[in-house]
Amino acid sequence: MKLAPETAAPAGQAGQQIGENGPQSGSRPRGVFEVDEDAALAELELAWADGGYHGFCVVDGSLWSAISSSGEVLTGNTPDGLDQQIRAHWRALQ
Repeated sequence: MKLAPETAAPAGQAGQQIGENGPQSGSRPRGVFEVDEDAALAELELAWADGGYHGFCVVDGSLWSAISSSGEVLTGNTPDGLDQQIRAHWRALQ
């Protein structure tokens, strides 16, 4: 019986996949507290674009921002911080 290749990373090698050819090294593993900026921006846009927020971006990995439909720039130090600012702004408009 042939077993499927192992896909779970061994302890101490987070972010690597083990297959027939050994560890895949396409990119360095992300640190525990590092954010996948592209994925976070996509999720923020998905969550808030219909609410009138656009122009989501991050500058130097530390300033996350979005623009409201009225042109106000909202910022946060993390994706969650920006989300909280947008929520507060949106609630104030209701």
